[in-house]
Amino acid sequence: MACQNTCRICPRLAISTAVAITDGNLVITIPENTYQNGEKVCIVVAQTIPADATITTPVVIQIGDGDALYPLTNRCCAQVTACALRTRTKYSTRVATSPTGGTFRLLGNASCSPNYNLETINGTTPVATASTTGGE
Repeated sequence: MACQNTCRICPRLAISTAVAITDGNLVITIPENTYQNGEKVCIVVAQTIPADATITTPVVIQIGDGDALYPLTNRCCAQVTACALRTRTKYSTRVATSPTGGTFRLLGNASCSPNYNLETINGTTPVATASTTGGE
């Protein structure tokens, strides 16, 4: 069989058009499209993650220039934070809709996602340390 000179890009690939901090969220903008419930979408974070994104900054997805923001959640439905993302990385997600909105749920674990959970709790308020993801 002869080699083909052209290749197609998967129609489920969504390469981000912008990454920014807005209203305390890390907003990843993907191309305008209609994403169906249960559809697999591979999101590539193409831009640099802003240096002012802290490890606890929640990640949300914006479709085109729409005003709705959809949370990026892990496979256990917990909100993904900026510490779990890397620039120029593909994340396989599945769209999950509800009567009032939707989410983009990761199909696996975010690669090299550090665990910043407290080791113990004792009834006093812990002091958080300021740290950033640095974008990579």
